[in-house]
Amino acid sequence: MKLEMHKNSLFAVLLRSPWWISAAVAVGLFALARLFLPPLYAAFVPLPFAVIAVVAAWQQLRAPSASRVASALEALRAMSWDEFAAALEAGFRRDGYEVSRVGSELELRRGGRLALVSAKRWKAMRTGIEPLRELHSARQAREAQDAIYVATGEVTDNALQFAAEKNIRVLAGAELVQNIGVRALKPKKS
Repeated sequence: MKLEMHKNSLFAVLLRSPWWISAAVAVGLFALARLFLPPLYAAFVPLPFAVIAVVAAWQQLRAPSASRVASALEALRAMSWDEFAAALEAGFRRDGYEVSRVGSELELRRGGRLALVSAKRWKAMRTGIEPLRELHSARQAREAQDAIYVATGEVTDNALQFAAEKNIRVLAGAELVQNIGVRALKPKKS
């Protein structure tokens, strides 16, 4: 059984926040604990927040910059379907999935779970709720446990709300670029 942190827990929120926020909390807790405890014991009070600061800093250091994400998304939109699907497949295989193409969708298998990936309208600059409804219906028809929608453009607020309600993961922006891998998007030399 894989243990997961609740997405709204304090540590999960701090992991998504800039690293220096966790570091500031750690320093503040140390100063407060120092009023009541000897320095050696006071050092243990902020330890979880210091670890979160280091992990968040590492993640943020490895994340591509906004300009790099924008150029990578443009490179993705310029790809043909076969190139884009191959890049997606390679990214999911790196994550440990068995991948197979079913028309314009991908099926992912890992640990006895089936996930459907829809990338039908991946070049669209703005995605509404309809493709997510189609993915939800396909997931129910195939009895898949998970669903992932891939978009290189903006996803509307209504669509994001629907995705949250139906437990559909939206793979877009920086997360999509990291999944595919920035190195895979470098222009090929002629």
